Amino acid sequence: MNDREQRPRLPELLRWLRKQKGCGKIRIFQNRVLASGVERANGAVRFAVSVSGFRFSPVKKSMNLVELAQRIKQQRLNQGLTLEAVASDSGQTRSWLSKVENFRVTPSLPALARVASALGTSVSALTEGLDEKPAIVCVRKGGGVVVNRDGPDSGIVYESLADGRGNRSMDPFVLAIPSGEAREPMSHEGEEFLIVLEGRVNFDYGDQEFQLKTGDSLYFDSEEPHRLANPYAKAARVLCVFRLGRT
Repeated sequence: MNDREQRPRLPELLRWLRKQKGCGKIRIFQNRVLASGVERANGAVRFAVSVSGFRFSPVKKSMNLVELAQRIKQQRLNQGLTLEAVASDSGQTRSWLSKVENFRVTPSLPALARVASALGTSVSALTEGLDEKPAIVCVRKGGGVVVNRDGPDSGIVYESLADGRGNRSMDPFVLAIPSGEAREPMSHEGEEFLIVLEGRVNFDYGDQEFQLKTGDSLYFDSEEPHRLANPYAKAARVLCVFRLGRT
């Protein structure tokens, strides 16, 4: 095994730093990972590790974007901060931050560090536990975590079916789509699979339109603008599986 292969990934580095006696706040600044220690008799203990000395996976491959997005949004709401304020303090646009919170784009590690700083927290706090990977997770009927993805004006409810596994490659949701509900076309990285469980829906994909009934399914690249709509008299339920990130 060469030196490159032996270098730890970011989650491994963060876990190692957290275990070090006296290690305090961990943060990422420019191209360095800094972990400050507590004051001791012989002075402050300080760890400073260059990013170039480690093999970092992109955020999207080392941890789950859906859970990370929820944590960022909840942290912002808990502090009563607006999208505009956090975006401005982190050097980003409101649109970009909104897409991050709705797990439509993948933040780079430096961008995530700036968002964490604007929220008054650290990357390690936002990502703690996101590399956990239990072999199996059981979600009982009605026990999924409800996620708001399409904004306060949307009536579509997303129920996450894999919340117990932080490090995952796929994100399955059951979508409850009320009668008359339609959203604006959106796009995001990755691929997507959906199957209609109950009712009927329309699906717009670029210039194409599909009228789907119970049992119909689609598999598609998510980077093309797409949307679900329910112009029918009865509510619908759709199982949707996201595979986030570019291959």
